[in-house]
Amino acid sequence: MAEGDRNEPINEQVVANMYSAMRNELNQIYSKITELEMDVSEHSLVINAIQPLDPSRRCYRMIGGVLVERTIKEVLPAVLRNKEGIEEVIARLNEAAERKKKEISDFEAKYKIRIRKSDGEVKDDANKKEGSSQGVLVGPAGSSE
Repeated sequence: MAEGDRNEPINEQVVANMYSAMRNELNQIYSKITELEMDVSEHSLVINAIQPLDPSRRCYRMIGGVLVERTIKEVLPAVLRNKEGIEEVIARLNEAAERKKKEISDFEAKYKIRIRKSDGEVKDDANKKEGSSQGVLVGPAGSSE
């Protein structure tokens, strides 16, 4: 058996499993990006809250599960560095997600994979549109007496 043959999937089930694993990896990357974007948002809130304050003012910071007392002058640069570091990780994860999307599309093209929507999903979409256009439920006008 040649080396190239070992990397080739044997049957449809193996191809489907590989495709599913690739999609799961992409979903995990997107989940991590979302989580880190929430962290950046929290860091921005903290930065905006403490920036206008007196630099000698006391503040508290959680470091490794321990709450420590510091001054704003000490904490602000560290929070800014952490935010920048998280933004760099997000950028790298976005690049990894793009590479994974390209890998998935190449895999789809190679094995002629097409995603089918079941009839149930189509009906659910119609119900979602209908439900989202409904208003707020309000009690009878004279019930507040």
